[in-house]
Amino acid sequence: MKLKQYQVDAFTDKVFGGNPAAVVPLSSWPDDSLLQAIAEENNLSETAFFVSSEKGYKLRWFTPVKEVDLCGHATLATAHVIFEILGYTKQVITFETRSGELFVEKKGRQLEMNFPARPPKPCDLSEILVQGLGQRPIEVLAADDYLAIFDSEATVRAIKPDHALLAQLDLRGVIVSAPGADADFVSRFFAPKYGVPEDPVTGSAHCELAPYWANRLGKNALSAKQVSKRGGNIACEVKADRVFLSGVAVTFMEAELAPSKNLTIKVRS
Repeated sequence: MKLKQYQVDAFTDKVFGGNPAAVVPLSSWPDDSLLQAIAEENNLSETAFFVSSEKGYKLRWFTPVKEVDLCGHATLATAHVIFEILGYTKQVITFETRSGELFVEKKGRQLEMNFPARPPKPCDLSEILVQGLGQRPIEVLAADDYLAIFDSEATVRAIKPDHALLAQLDLRGVIVSAPGADADFVSRFFAPKYGVPEDPVTGSAHCELAPYWANRLGKNALSAKQVSKRGGNIACEVKADRVFLSGVAVTFMEAELAPSKNLTIKVRS
């Protein structure tokens, strides 16, 4: 069996920026072990797989080590492939996922993702978190991840995490954030227990970040910048229990996957 694969840089308008994701269209679901093996082989923070459905598409995301419930940049990358390469003509794509129905609307070059909000709540400060970041945050909250708030963008940029320590924490990962110099807020994201030491640009983290900063800054429309080495920009808007995340994406590569003839591929019924 041969499969098409696209590698897309998300939340950027130039290749070699933003967050790269692999996107694999499927006609039906093979065994999960193959999906995980492809994601491990790609060794990107996320590989997305999708199949057609009555509502639109069923979408799943895999890191190099496991399947995840929600991924923003790989959803943006998948929508980019469906709109720009596969010629989807409707304005809105409906994705059926482990996090419920997600929607991506094409607005010119921008793709706007409609995701569930994950407002973080204050929590106790773990000394493992402090040691893992090498800095003591001024505030710590938790939702799907720990959210550590610092006083300045410079502090966030300077953090050199101990990934072995952060991997000991019980949640998915750690977001660090602060007010931005030329954006409402900046962030970085570490998820070593998921095989992602530092994610370049993390859409799902902004489901937690946007509600926090909207409440703190008193406004629902926010500009965000993830200040990883590659970096990326995300426009955020909070509406009730949903977060709208907008960005652009560019295709870096088109490829053909040809698993070994010795590999038995089982298709799930």
